[in-house]
Amino acid sequence: MFRFENPIYLYLLALIPVLVLIRYVAFRNKKNKLKKFGELELLKQLMPDVSRFRPMVKFCLLLAALAILIVMLARPQMGTKISHEKRNGIETMIAVDISNSMRAEDVVPSRLDKSKMLIENMVENFTNDKVGLIVFAGDAFIQLPITSDYVSAKMFLQSIDPSLIATQGTDIAHAIDMAMNSFTQQEKVGRAIIIITDGEDHEGGAVEAAKAARKKGMRVFVLGVGSPKGSPVPDGNGGYLLDNTGTEVMSALNEQMCMQIAEAGGGAYIHVDNTNDAQERLNNELTKLEKGEITSTVYSEYDEQFQAFGILALLLLIIEICVLESKNPLLKNLKLFKKK
Repeated sequence: MFRFENPIYLYLLALIPVLVLIRYVAFRNKKNKLKKFGELELLKQLMPDVSRFRPMVKFCLLLAALAILIVMLARPQMGTKISHEKRNGIETMIAVDISNSMRAEDVVPSRLDKSKMLIENMVENFTNDKVGLIVFAGDAFIQLPITSDYVSAKMFLQSIDPSLIATQGTDIAHAIDMAMNSFTQQEKVGRAIIIITDGEDHEGGAVEAAKAARKKGMRVFVLGVGSPKGSPVPDGNGGYLLDNTGTEVMSALNEQMCMQIAEAGGGAYIHVDNTNDAQERLNNELTKLEKGEITSTVYSEYDEQFQAFGILALLLLIIEICVLESKNPLLKNLKLFKKK
């Protein structure tokens, strides 16, 4: 297993495109200044030793070396010792609604952001449990297969955004079916499917899917996010979504539908508002589930891998030093010799 001990340093990689932009602007300015001295073709003849591509090659080599050095700061490590530990816990698949209506801000900072905060807090309370993530709207897909790697769960959680699925709607049935097939094959383990949604544009079939999950020993919990009174939906450009008549689209939490799904799935409906009540209720409900023996693959020892990156960075710097900005005089003499 590959990981970074200090992944926060990877944010420094954002410097790479900034340096590329600065280089581009500097190149354009240099080109504009040269135009003031005369036509570029004439200047090329007056400066035969100037290479157009060699400075760019040297710049790319420096950028590559910088990127590798940043990766070194993050301390890349490779897992070397694998152990299979048996722990008592539960398995939880979390399905998050990422339709556009989840952008509504009747729950601060928004329905989706509040949901992500709730999931993160829930994962922090896990110890010996497994968790997986599903995102859905008009379609659904697995964002993270079920795992006991909570660091990866939080990382994938942060990348959840409505742009991940283009098909609008709220196909809860599809999300439940996908969750049912995402658990491990271990027996006597409490399993929970947590649906986080506002219930807008419900596609149908969710109650039947929840009943099927209940028959398989899984409990379906529904967290309804938002206000039943409704709220306008931001369009992402500082305004709000409008319908065909130019009126603001209002999105309201469909509590009745959420309750029906939770009841059919043998779980509980929990309303998510601006308080922490939903978090406490959910944690209490999950503690009631049967904790079974779960086998987890754990990497208990890691070897530092920065040495290989350091050697590669050093090689790139040596190559950069060896590459001259002007054209190679040997190649120039060779061309003249061939002409003769």
